[in-house]
Amino acid sequence: MLIASSLAVVISMFIAPWRVTVGILIGGLLAVFSHRWLKNSVAAAIKMSIGAKENRLRLTQFLLRYFVIALIVYFVVVLGIANLTAVLAGLASFVVALMVEAGREFYFAITHREEMN
Repeated sequence: MLIASSLAVVISMFIAPWRVTVGILIGGLLAVFSHRWLKNSVAAAIKMSIGAKENRLRLTQFLLRYFVIALIVYFVVVLGIANLTAVLAGLASFVVALMVEAGREFYFAITHREEMN
């Protein structure tokens, strides 16, 4: 996600207005932030499901992250710092990362497959 966001920011610096570039940058940072927060929240949920005593606050962070991200996006757009479409495009950088990872896995599955008899 960092590579996809960074590449999008660099390209948009040359072909888009500054609000679009800032929007992609903020959206990309929010995507990375959301991904890290999601990993921690899911880990807490899994620990609770197997009987470990995990703080319930960590589990509520799963839903809280949506509120925090929406609040940041709202203020960024209302204050005129960035374009909403660009922020959403930056938030979607995980899709690019997912497609690159799927392509990589597909390549390795094809090139390292074992012959069937």
